[in-house]
Amino acid sequence: MTITSKIAWDDTVLPFQLDHSDIRGRVVRLDGVLDQVLSQHNYPPLIEALVAEATLLTALIGQTIKLRWKLSLQIRGDGAVSMIATDYYGPTEDGQPARLRAYAGYDPEKLQAEGPTFAQIGQGFFAILIDQGVGMVPYQGITPLVGGSLSDCAGAYFAQSEQLPTRFALSFGKSQMPGQALHWRAGGVMLQTMPKASPFAAALEPVHPDGLLRADDILDGAEGENWRRANALLDTVEDLELIGPTVQPTELLVRLFHEEGARVFEAQPLRFGCSCSAPKVKESLATYHTNDLADMVTDQGVITADCQFCGAHYEFTPDQLGHSFEGEDAP
Repeated sequence: MTITSKIAWDDTVLPFQLDHSDIRGRVVRLDGVLDQVLSQHNYPPLIEALVAEATLLTALIGQTIKLRWKLSLQIRGDGAVSMIATDYYGPTEDGQPARLRAYAGYDPEKLQAEGPTFAQIGQGFFAILIDQGVGMVPYQGITPLVGGSLSDCAGAYFAQSEQLPTRFALSFGKSQMPGQALHWRAGGVMLQTMPKASPFAAALEPVHPDGLLRADDILDGAEGENWRRANALLDTVEDLELIGPTVQPTELLVRLFHEEGARVFEAQPLRFGCSCSAPKVKESLATYHTNDLADMVTDQGVITADCQFCGAHYEFTPDQLGHSFEGEDAP
């Protein structure tokens, strides 16, 4: 591996297709982007792991959206971890990077540092939201939390909501190369069957206790055999191959799928990026009740707000928000 190859593949998503299996997929590598996402907060290790997994999933799933669209993942639960939210902003122009951001809400007093990570979300739902821009109705799909990881939830979502068998193999953690500081790295592979040509496929009835579909419920015959073979090949992948940087994504695809007719497309660069701004925060505060805003005024006479994604700090005077709070009667 050379420094050039490392730079070329870090913080990218590489789409590919297995022509002999009618399966598409993506390989993602996150380095500086994930480090920036997590460095905005002082999360405990358990929360860092959940945010890292959610960010990886968002990069893999989001790569398919169009220019200037926005894809969001929301995971909500009734456990110690109440929310994980991520956003993928499609490039503004061809060749430009997509942007990622993420944060988590949790109760530190309820966290069990030595307990299972995924279980601390509790019961809840996994949702994907797609915002296609001004004048378009946002798309939203929701499925219950299932399995033992966020990857399991994402796979169940695609099987149930889209009837597309989907598999994720992810790895993430802190890594240290010679001469470098310890920092976060992550990588993963996504496999997904190609969508059916007809949108009028017969509705399938789930046979599992949780009421959700699985890949075996959707595929049969040659399609099912192709899917099982590709998954068996993916089962051989090792964590260091996923994370890199010693194995390049193209080398990984050749190693895994050289007999499946793997064909790669142009890689999508990724960057950390937040869309927060003073006008957006001001617009959000305008929805608050007058009494609530009055309670938010600090001793310095300003109302403050912090972005949960990037930590940016905003301050407004009551006059800037259209209030004086002097002589105003509560509605």
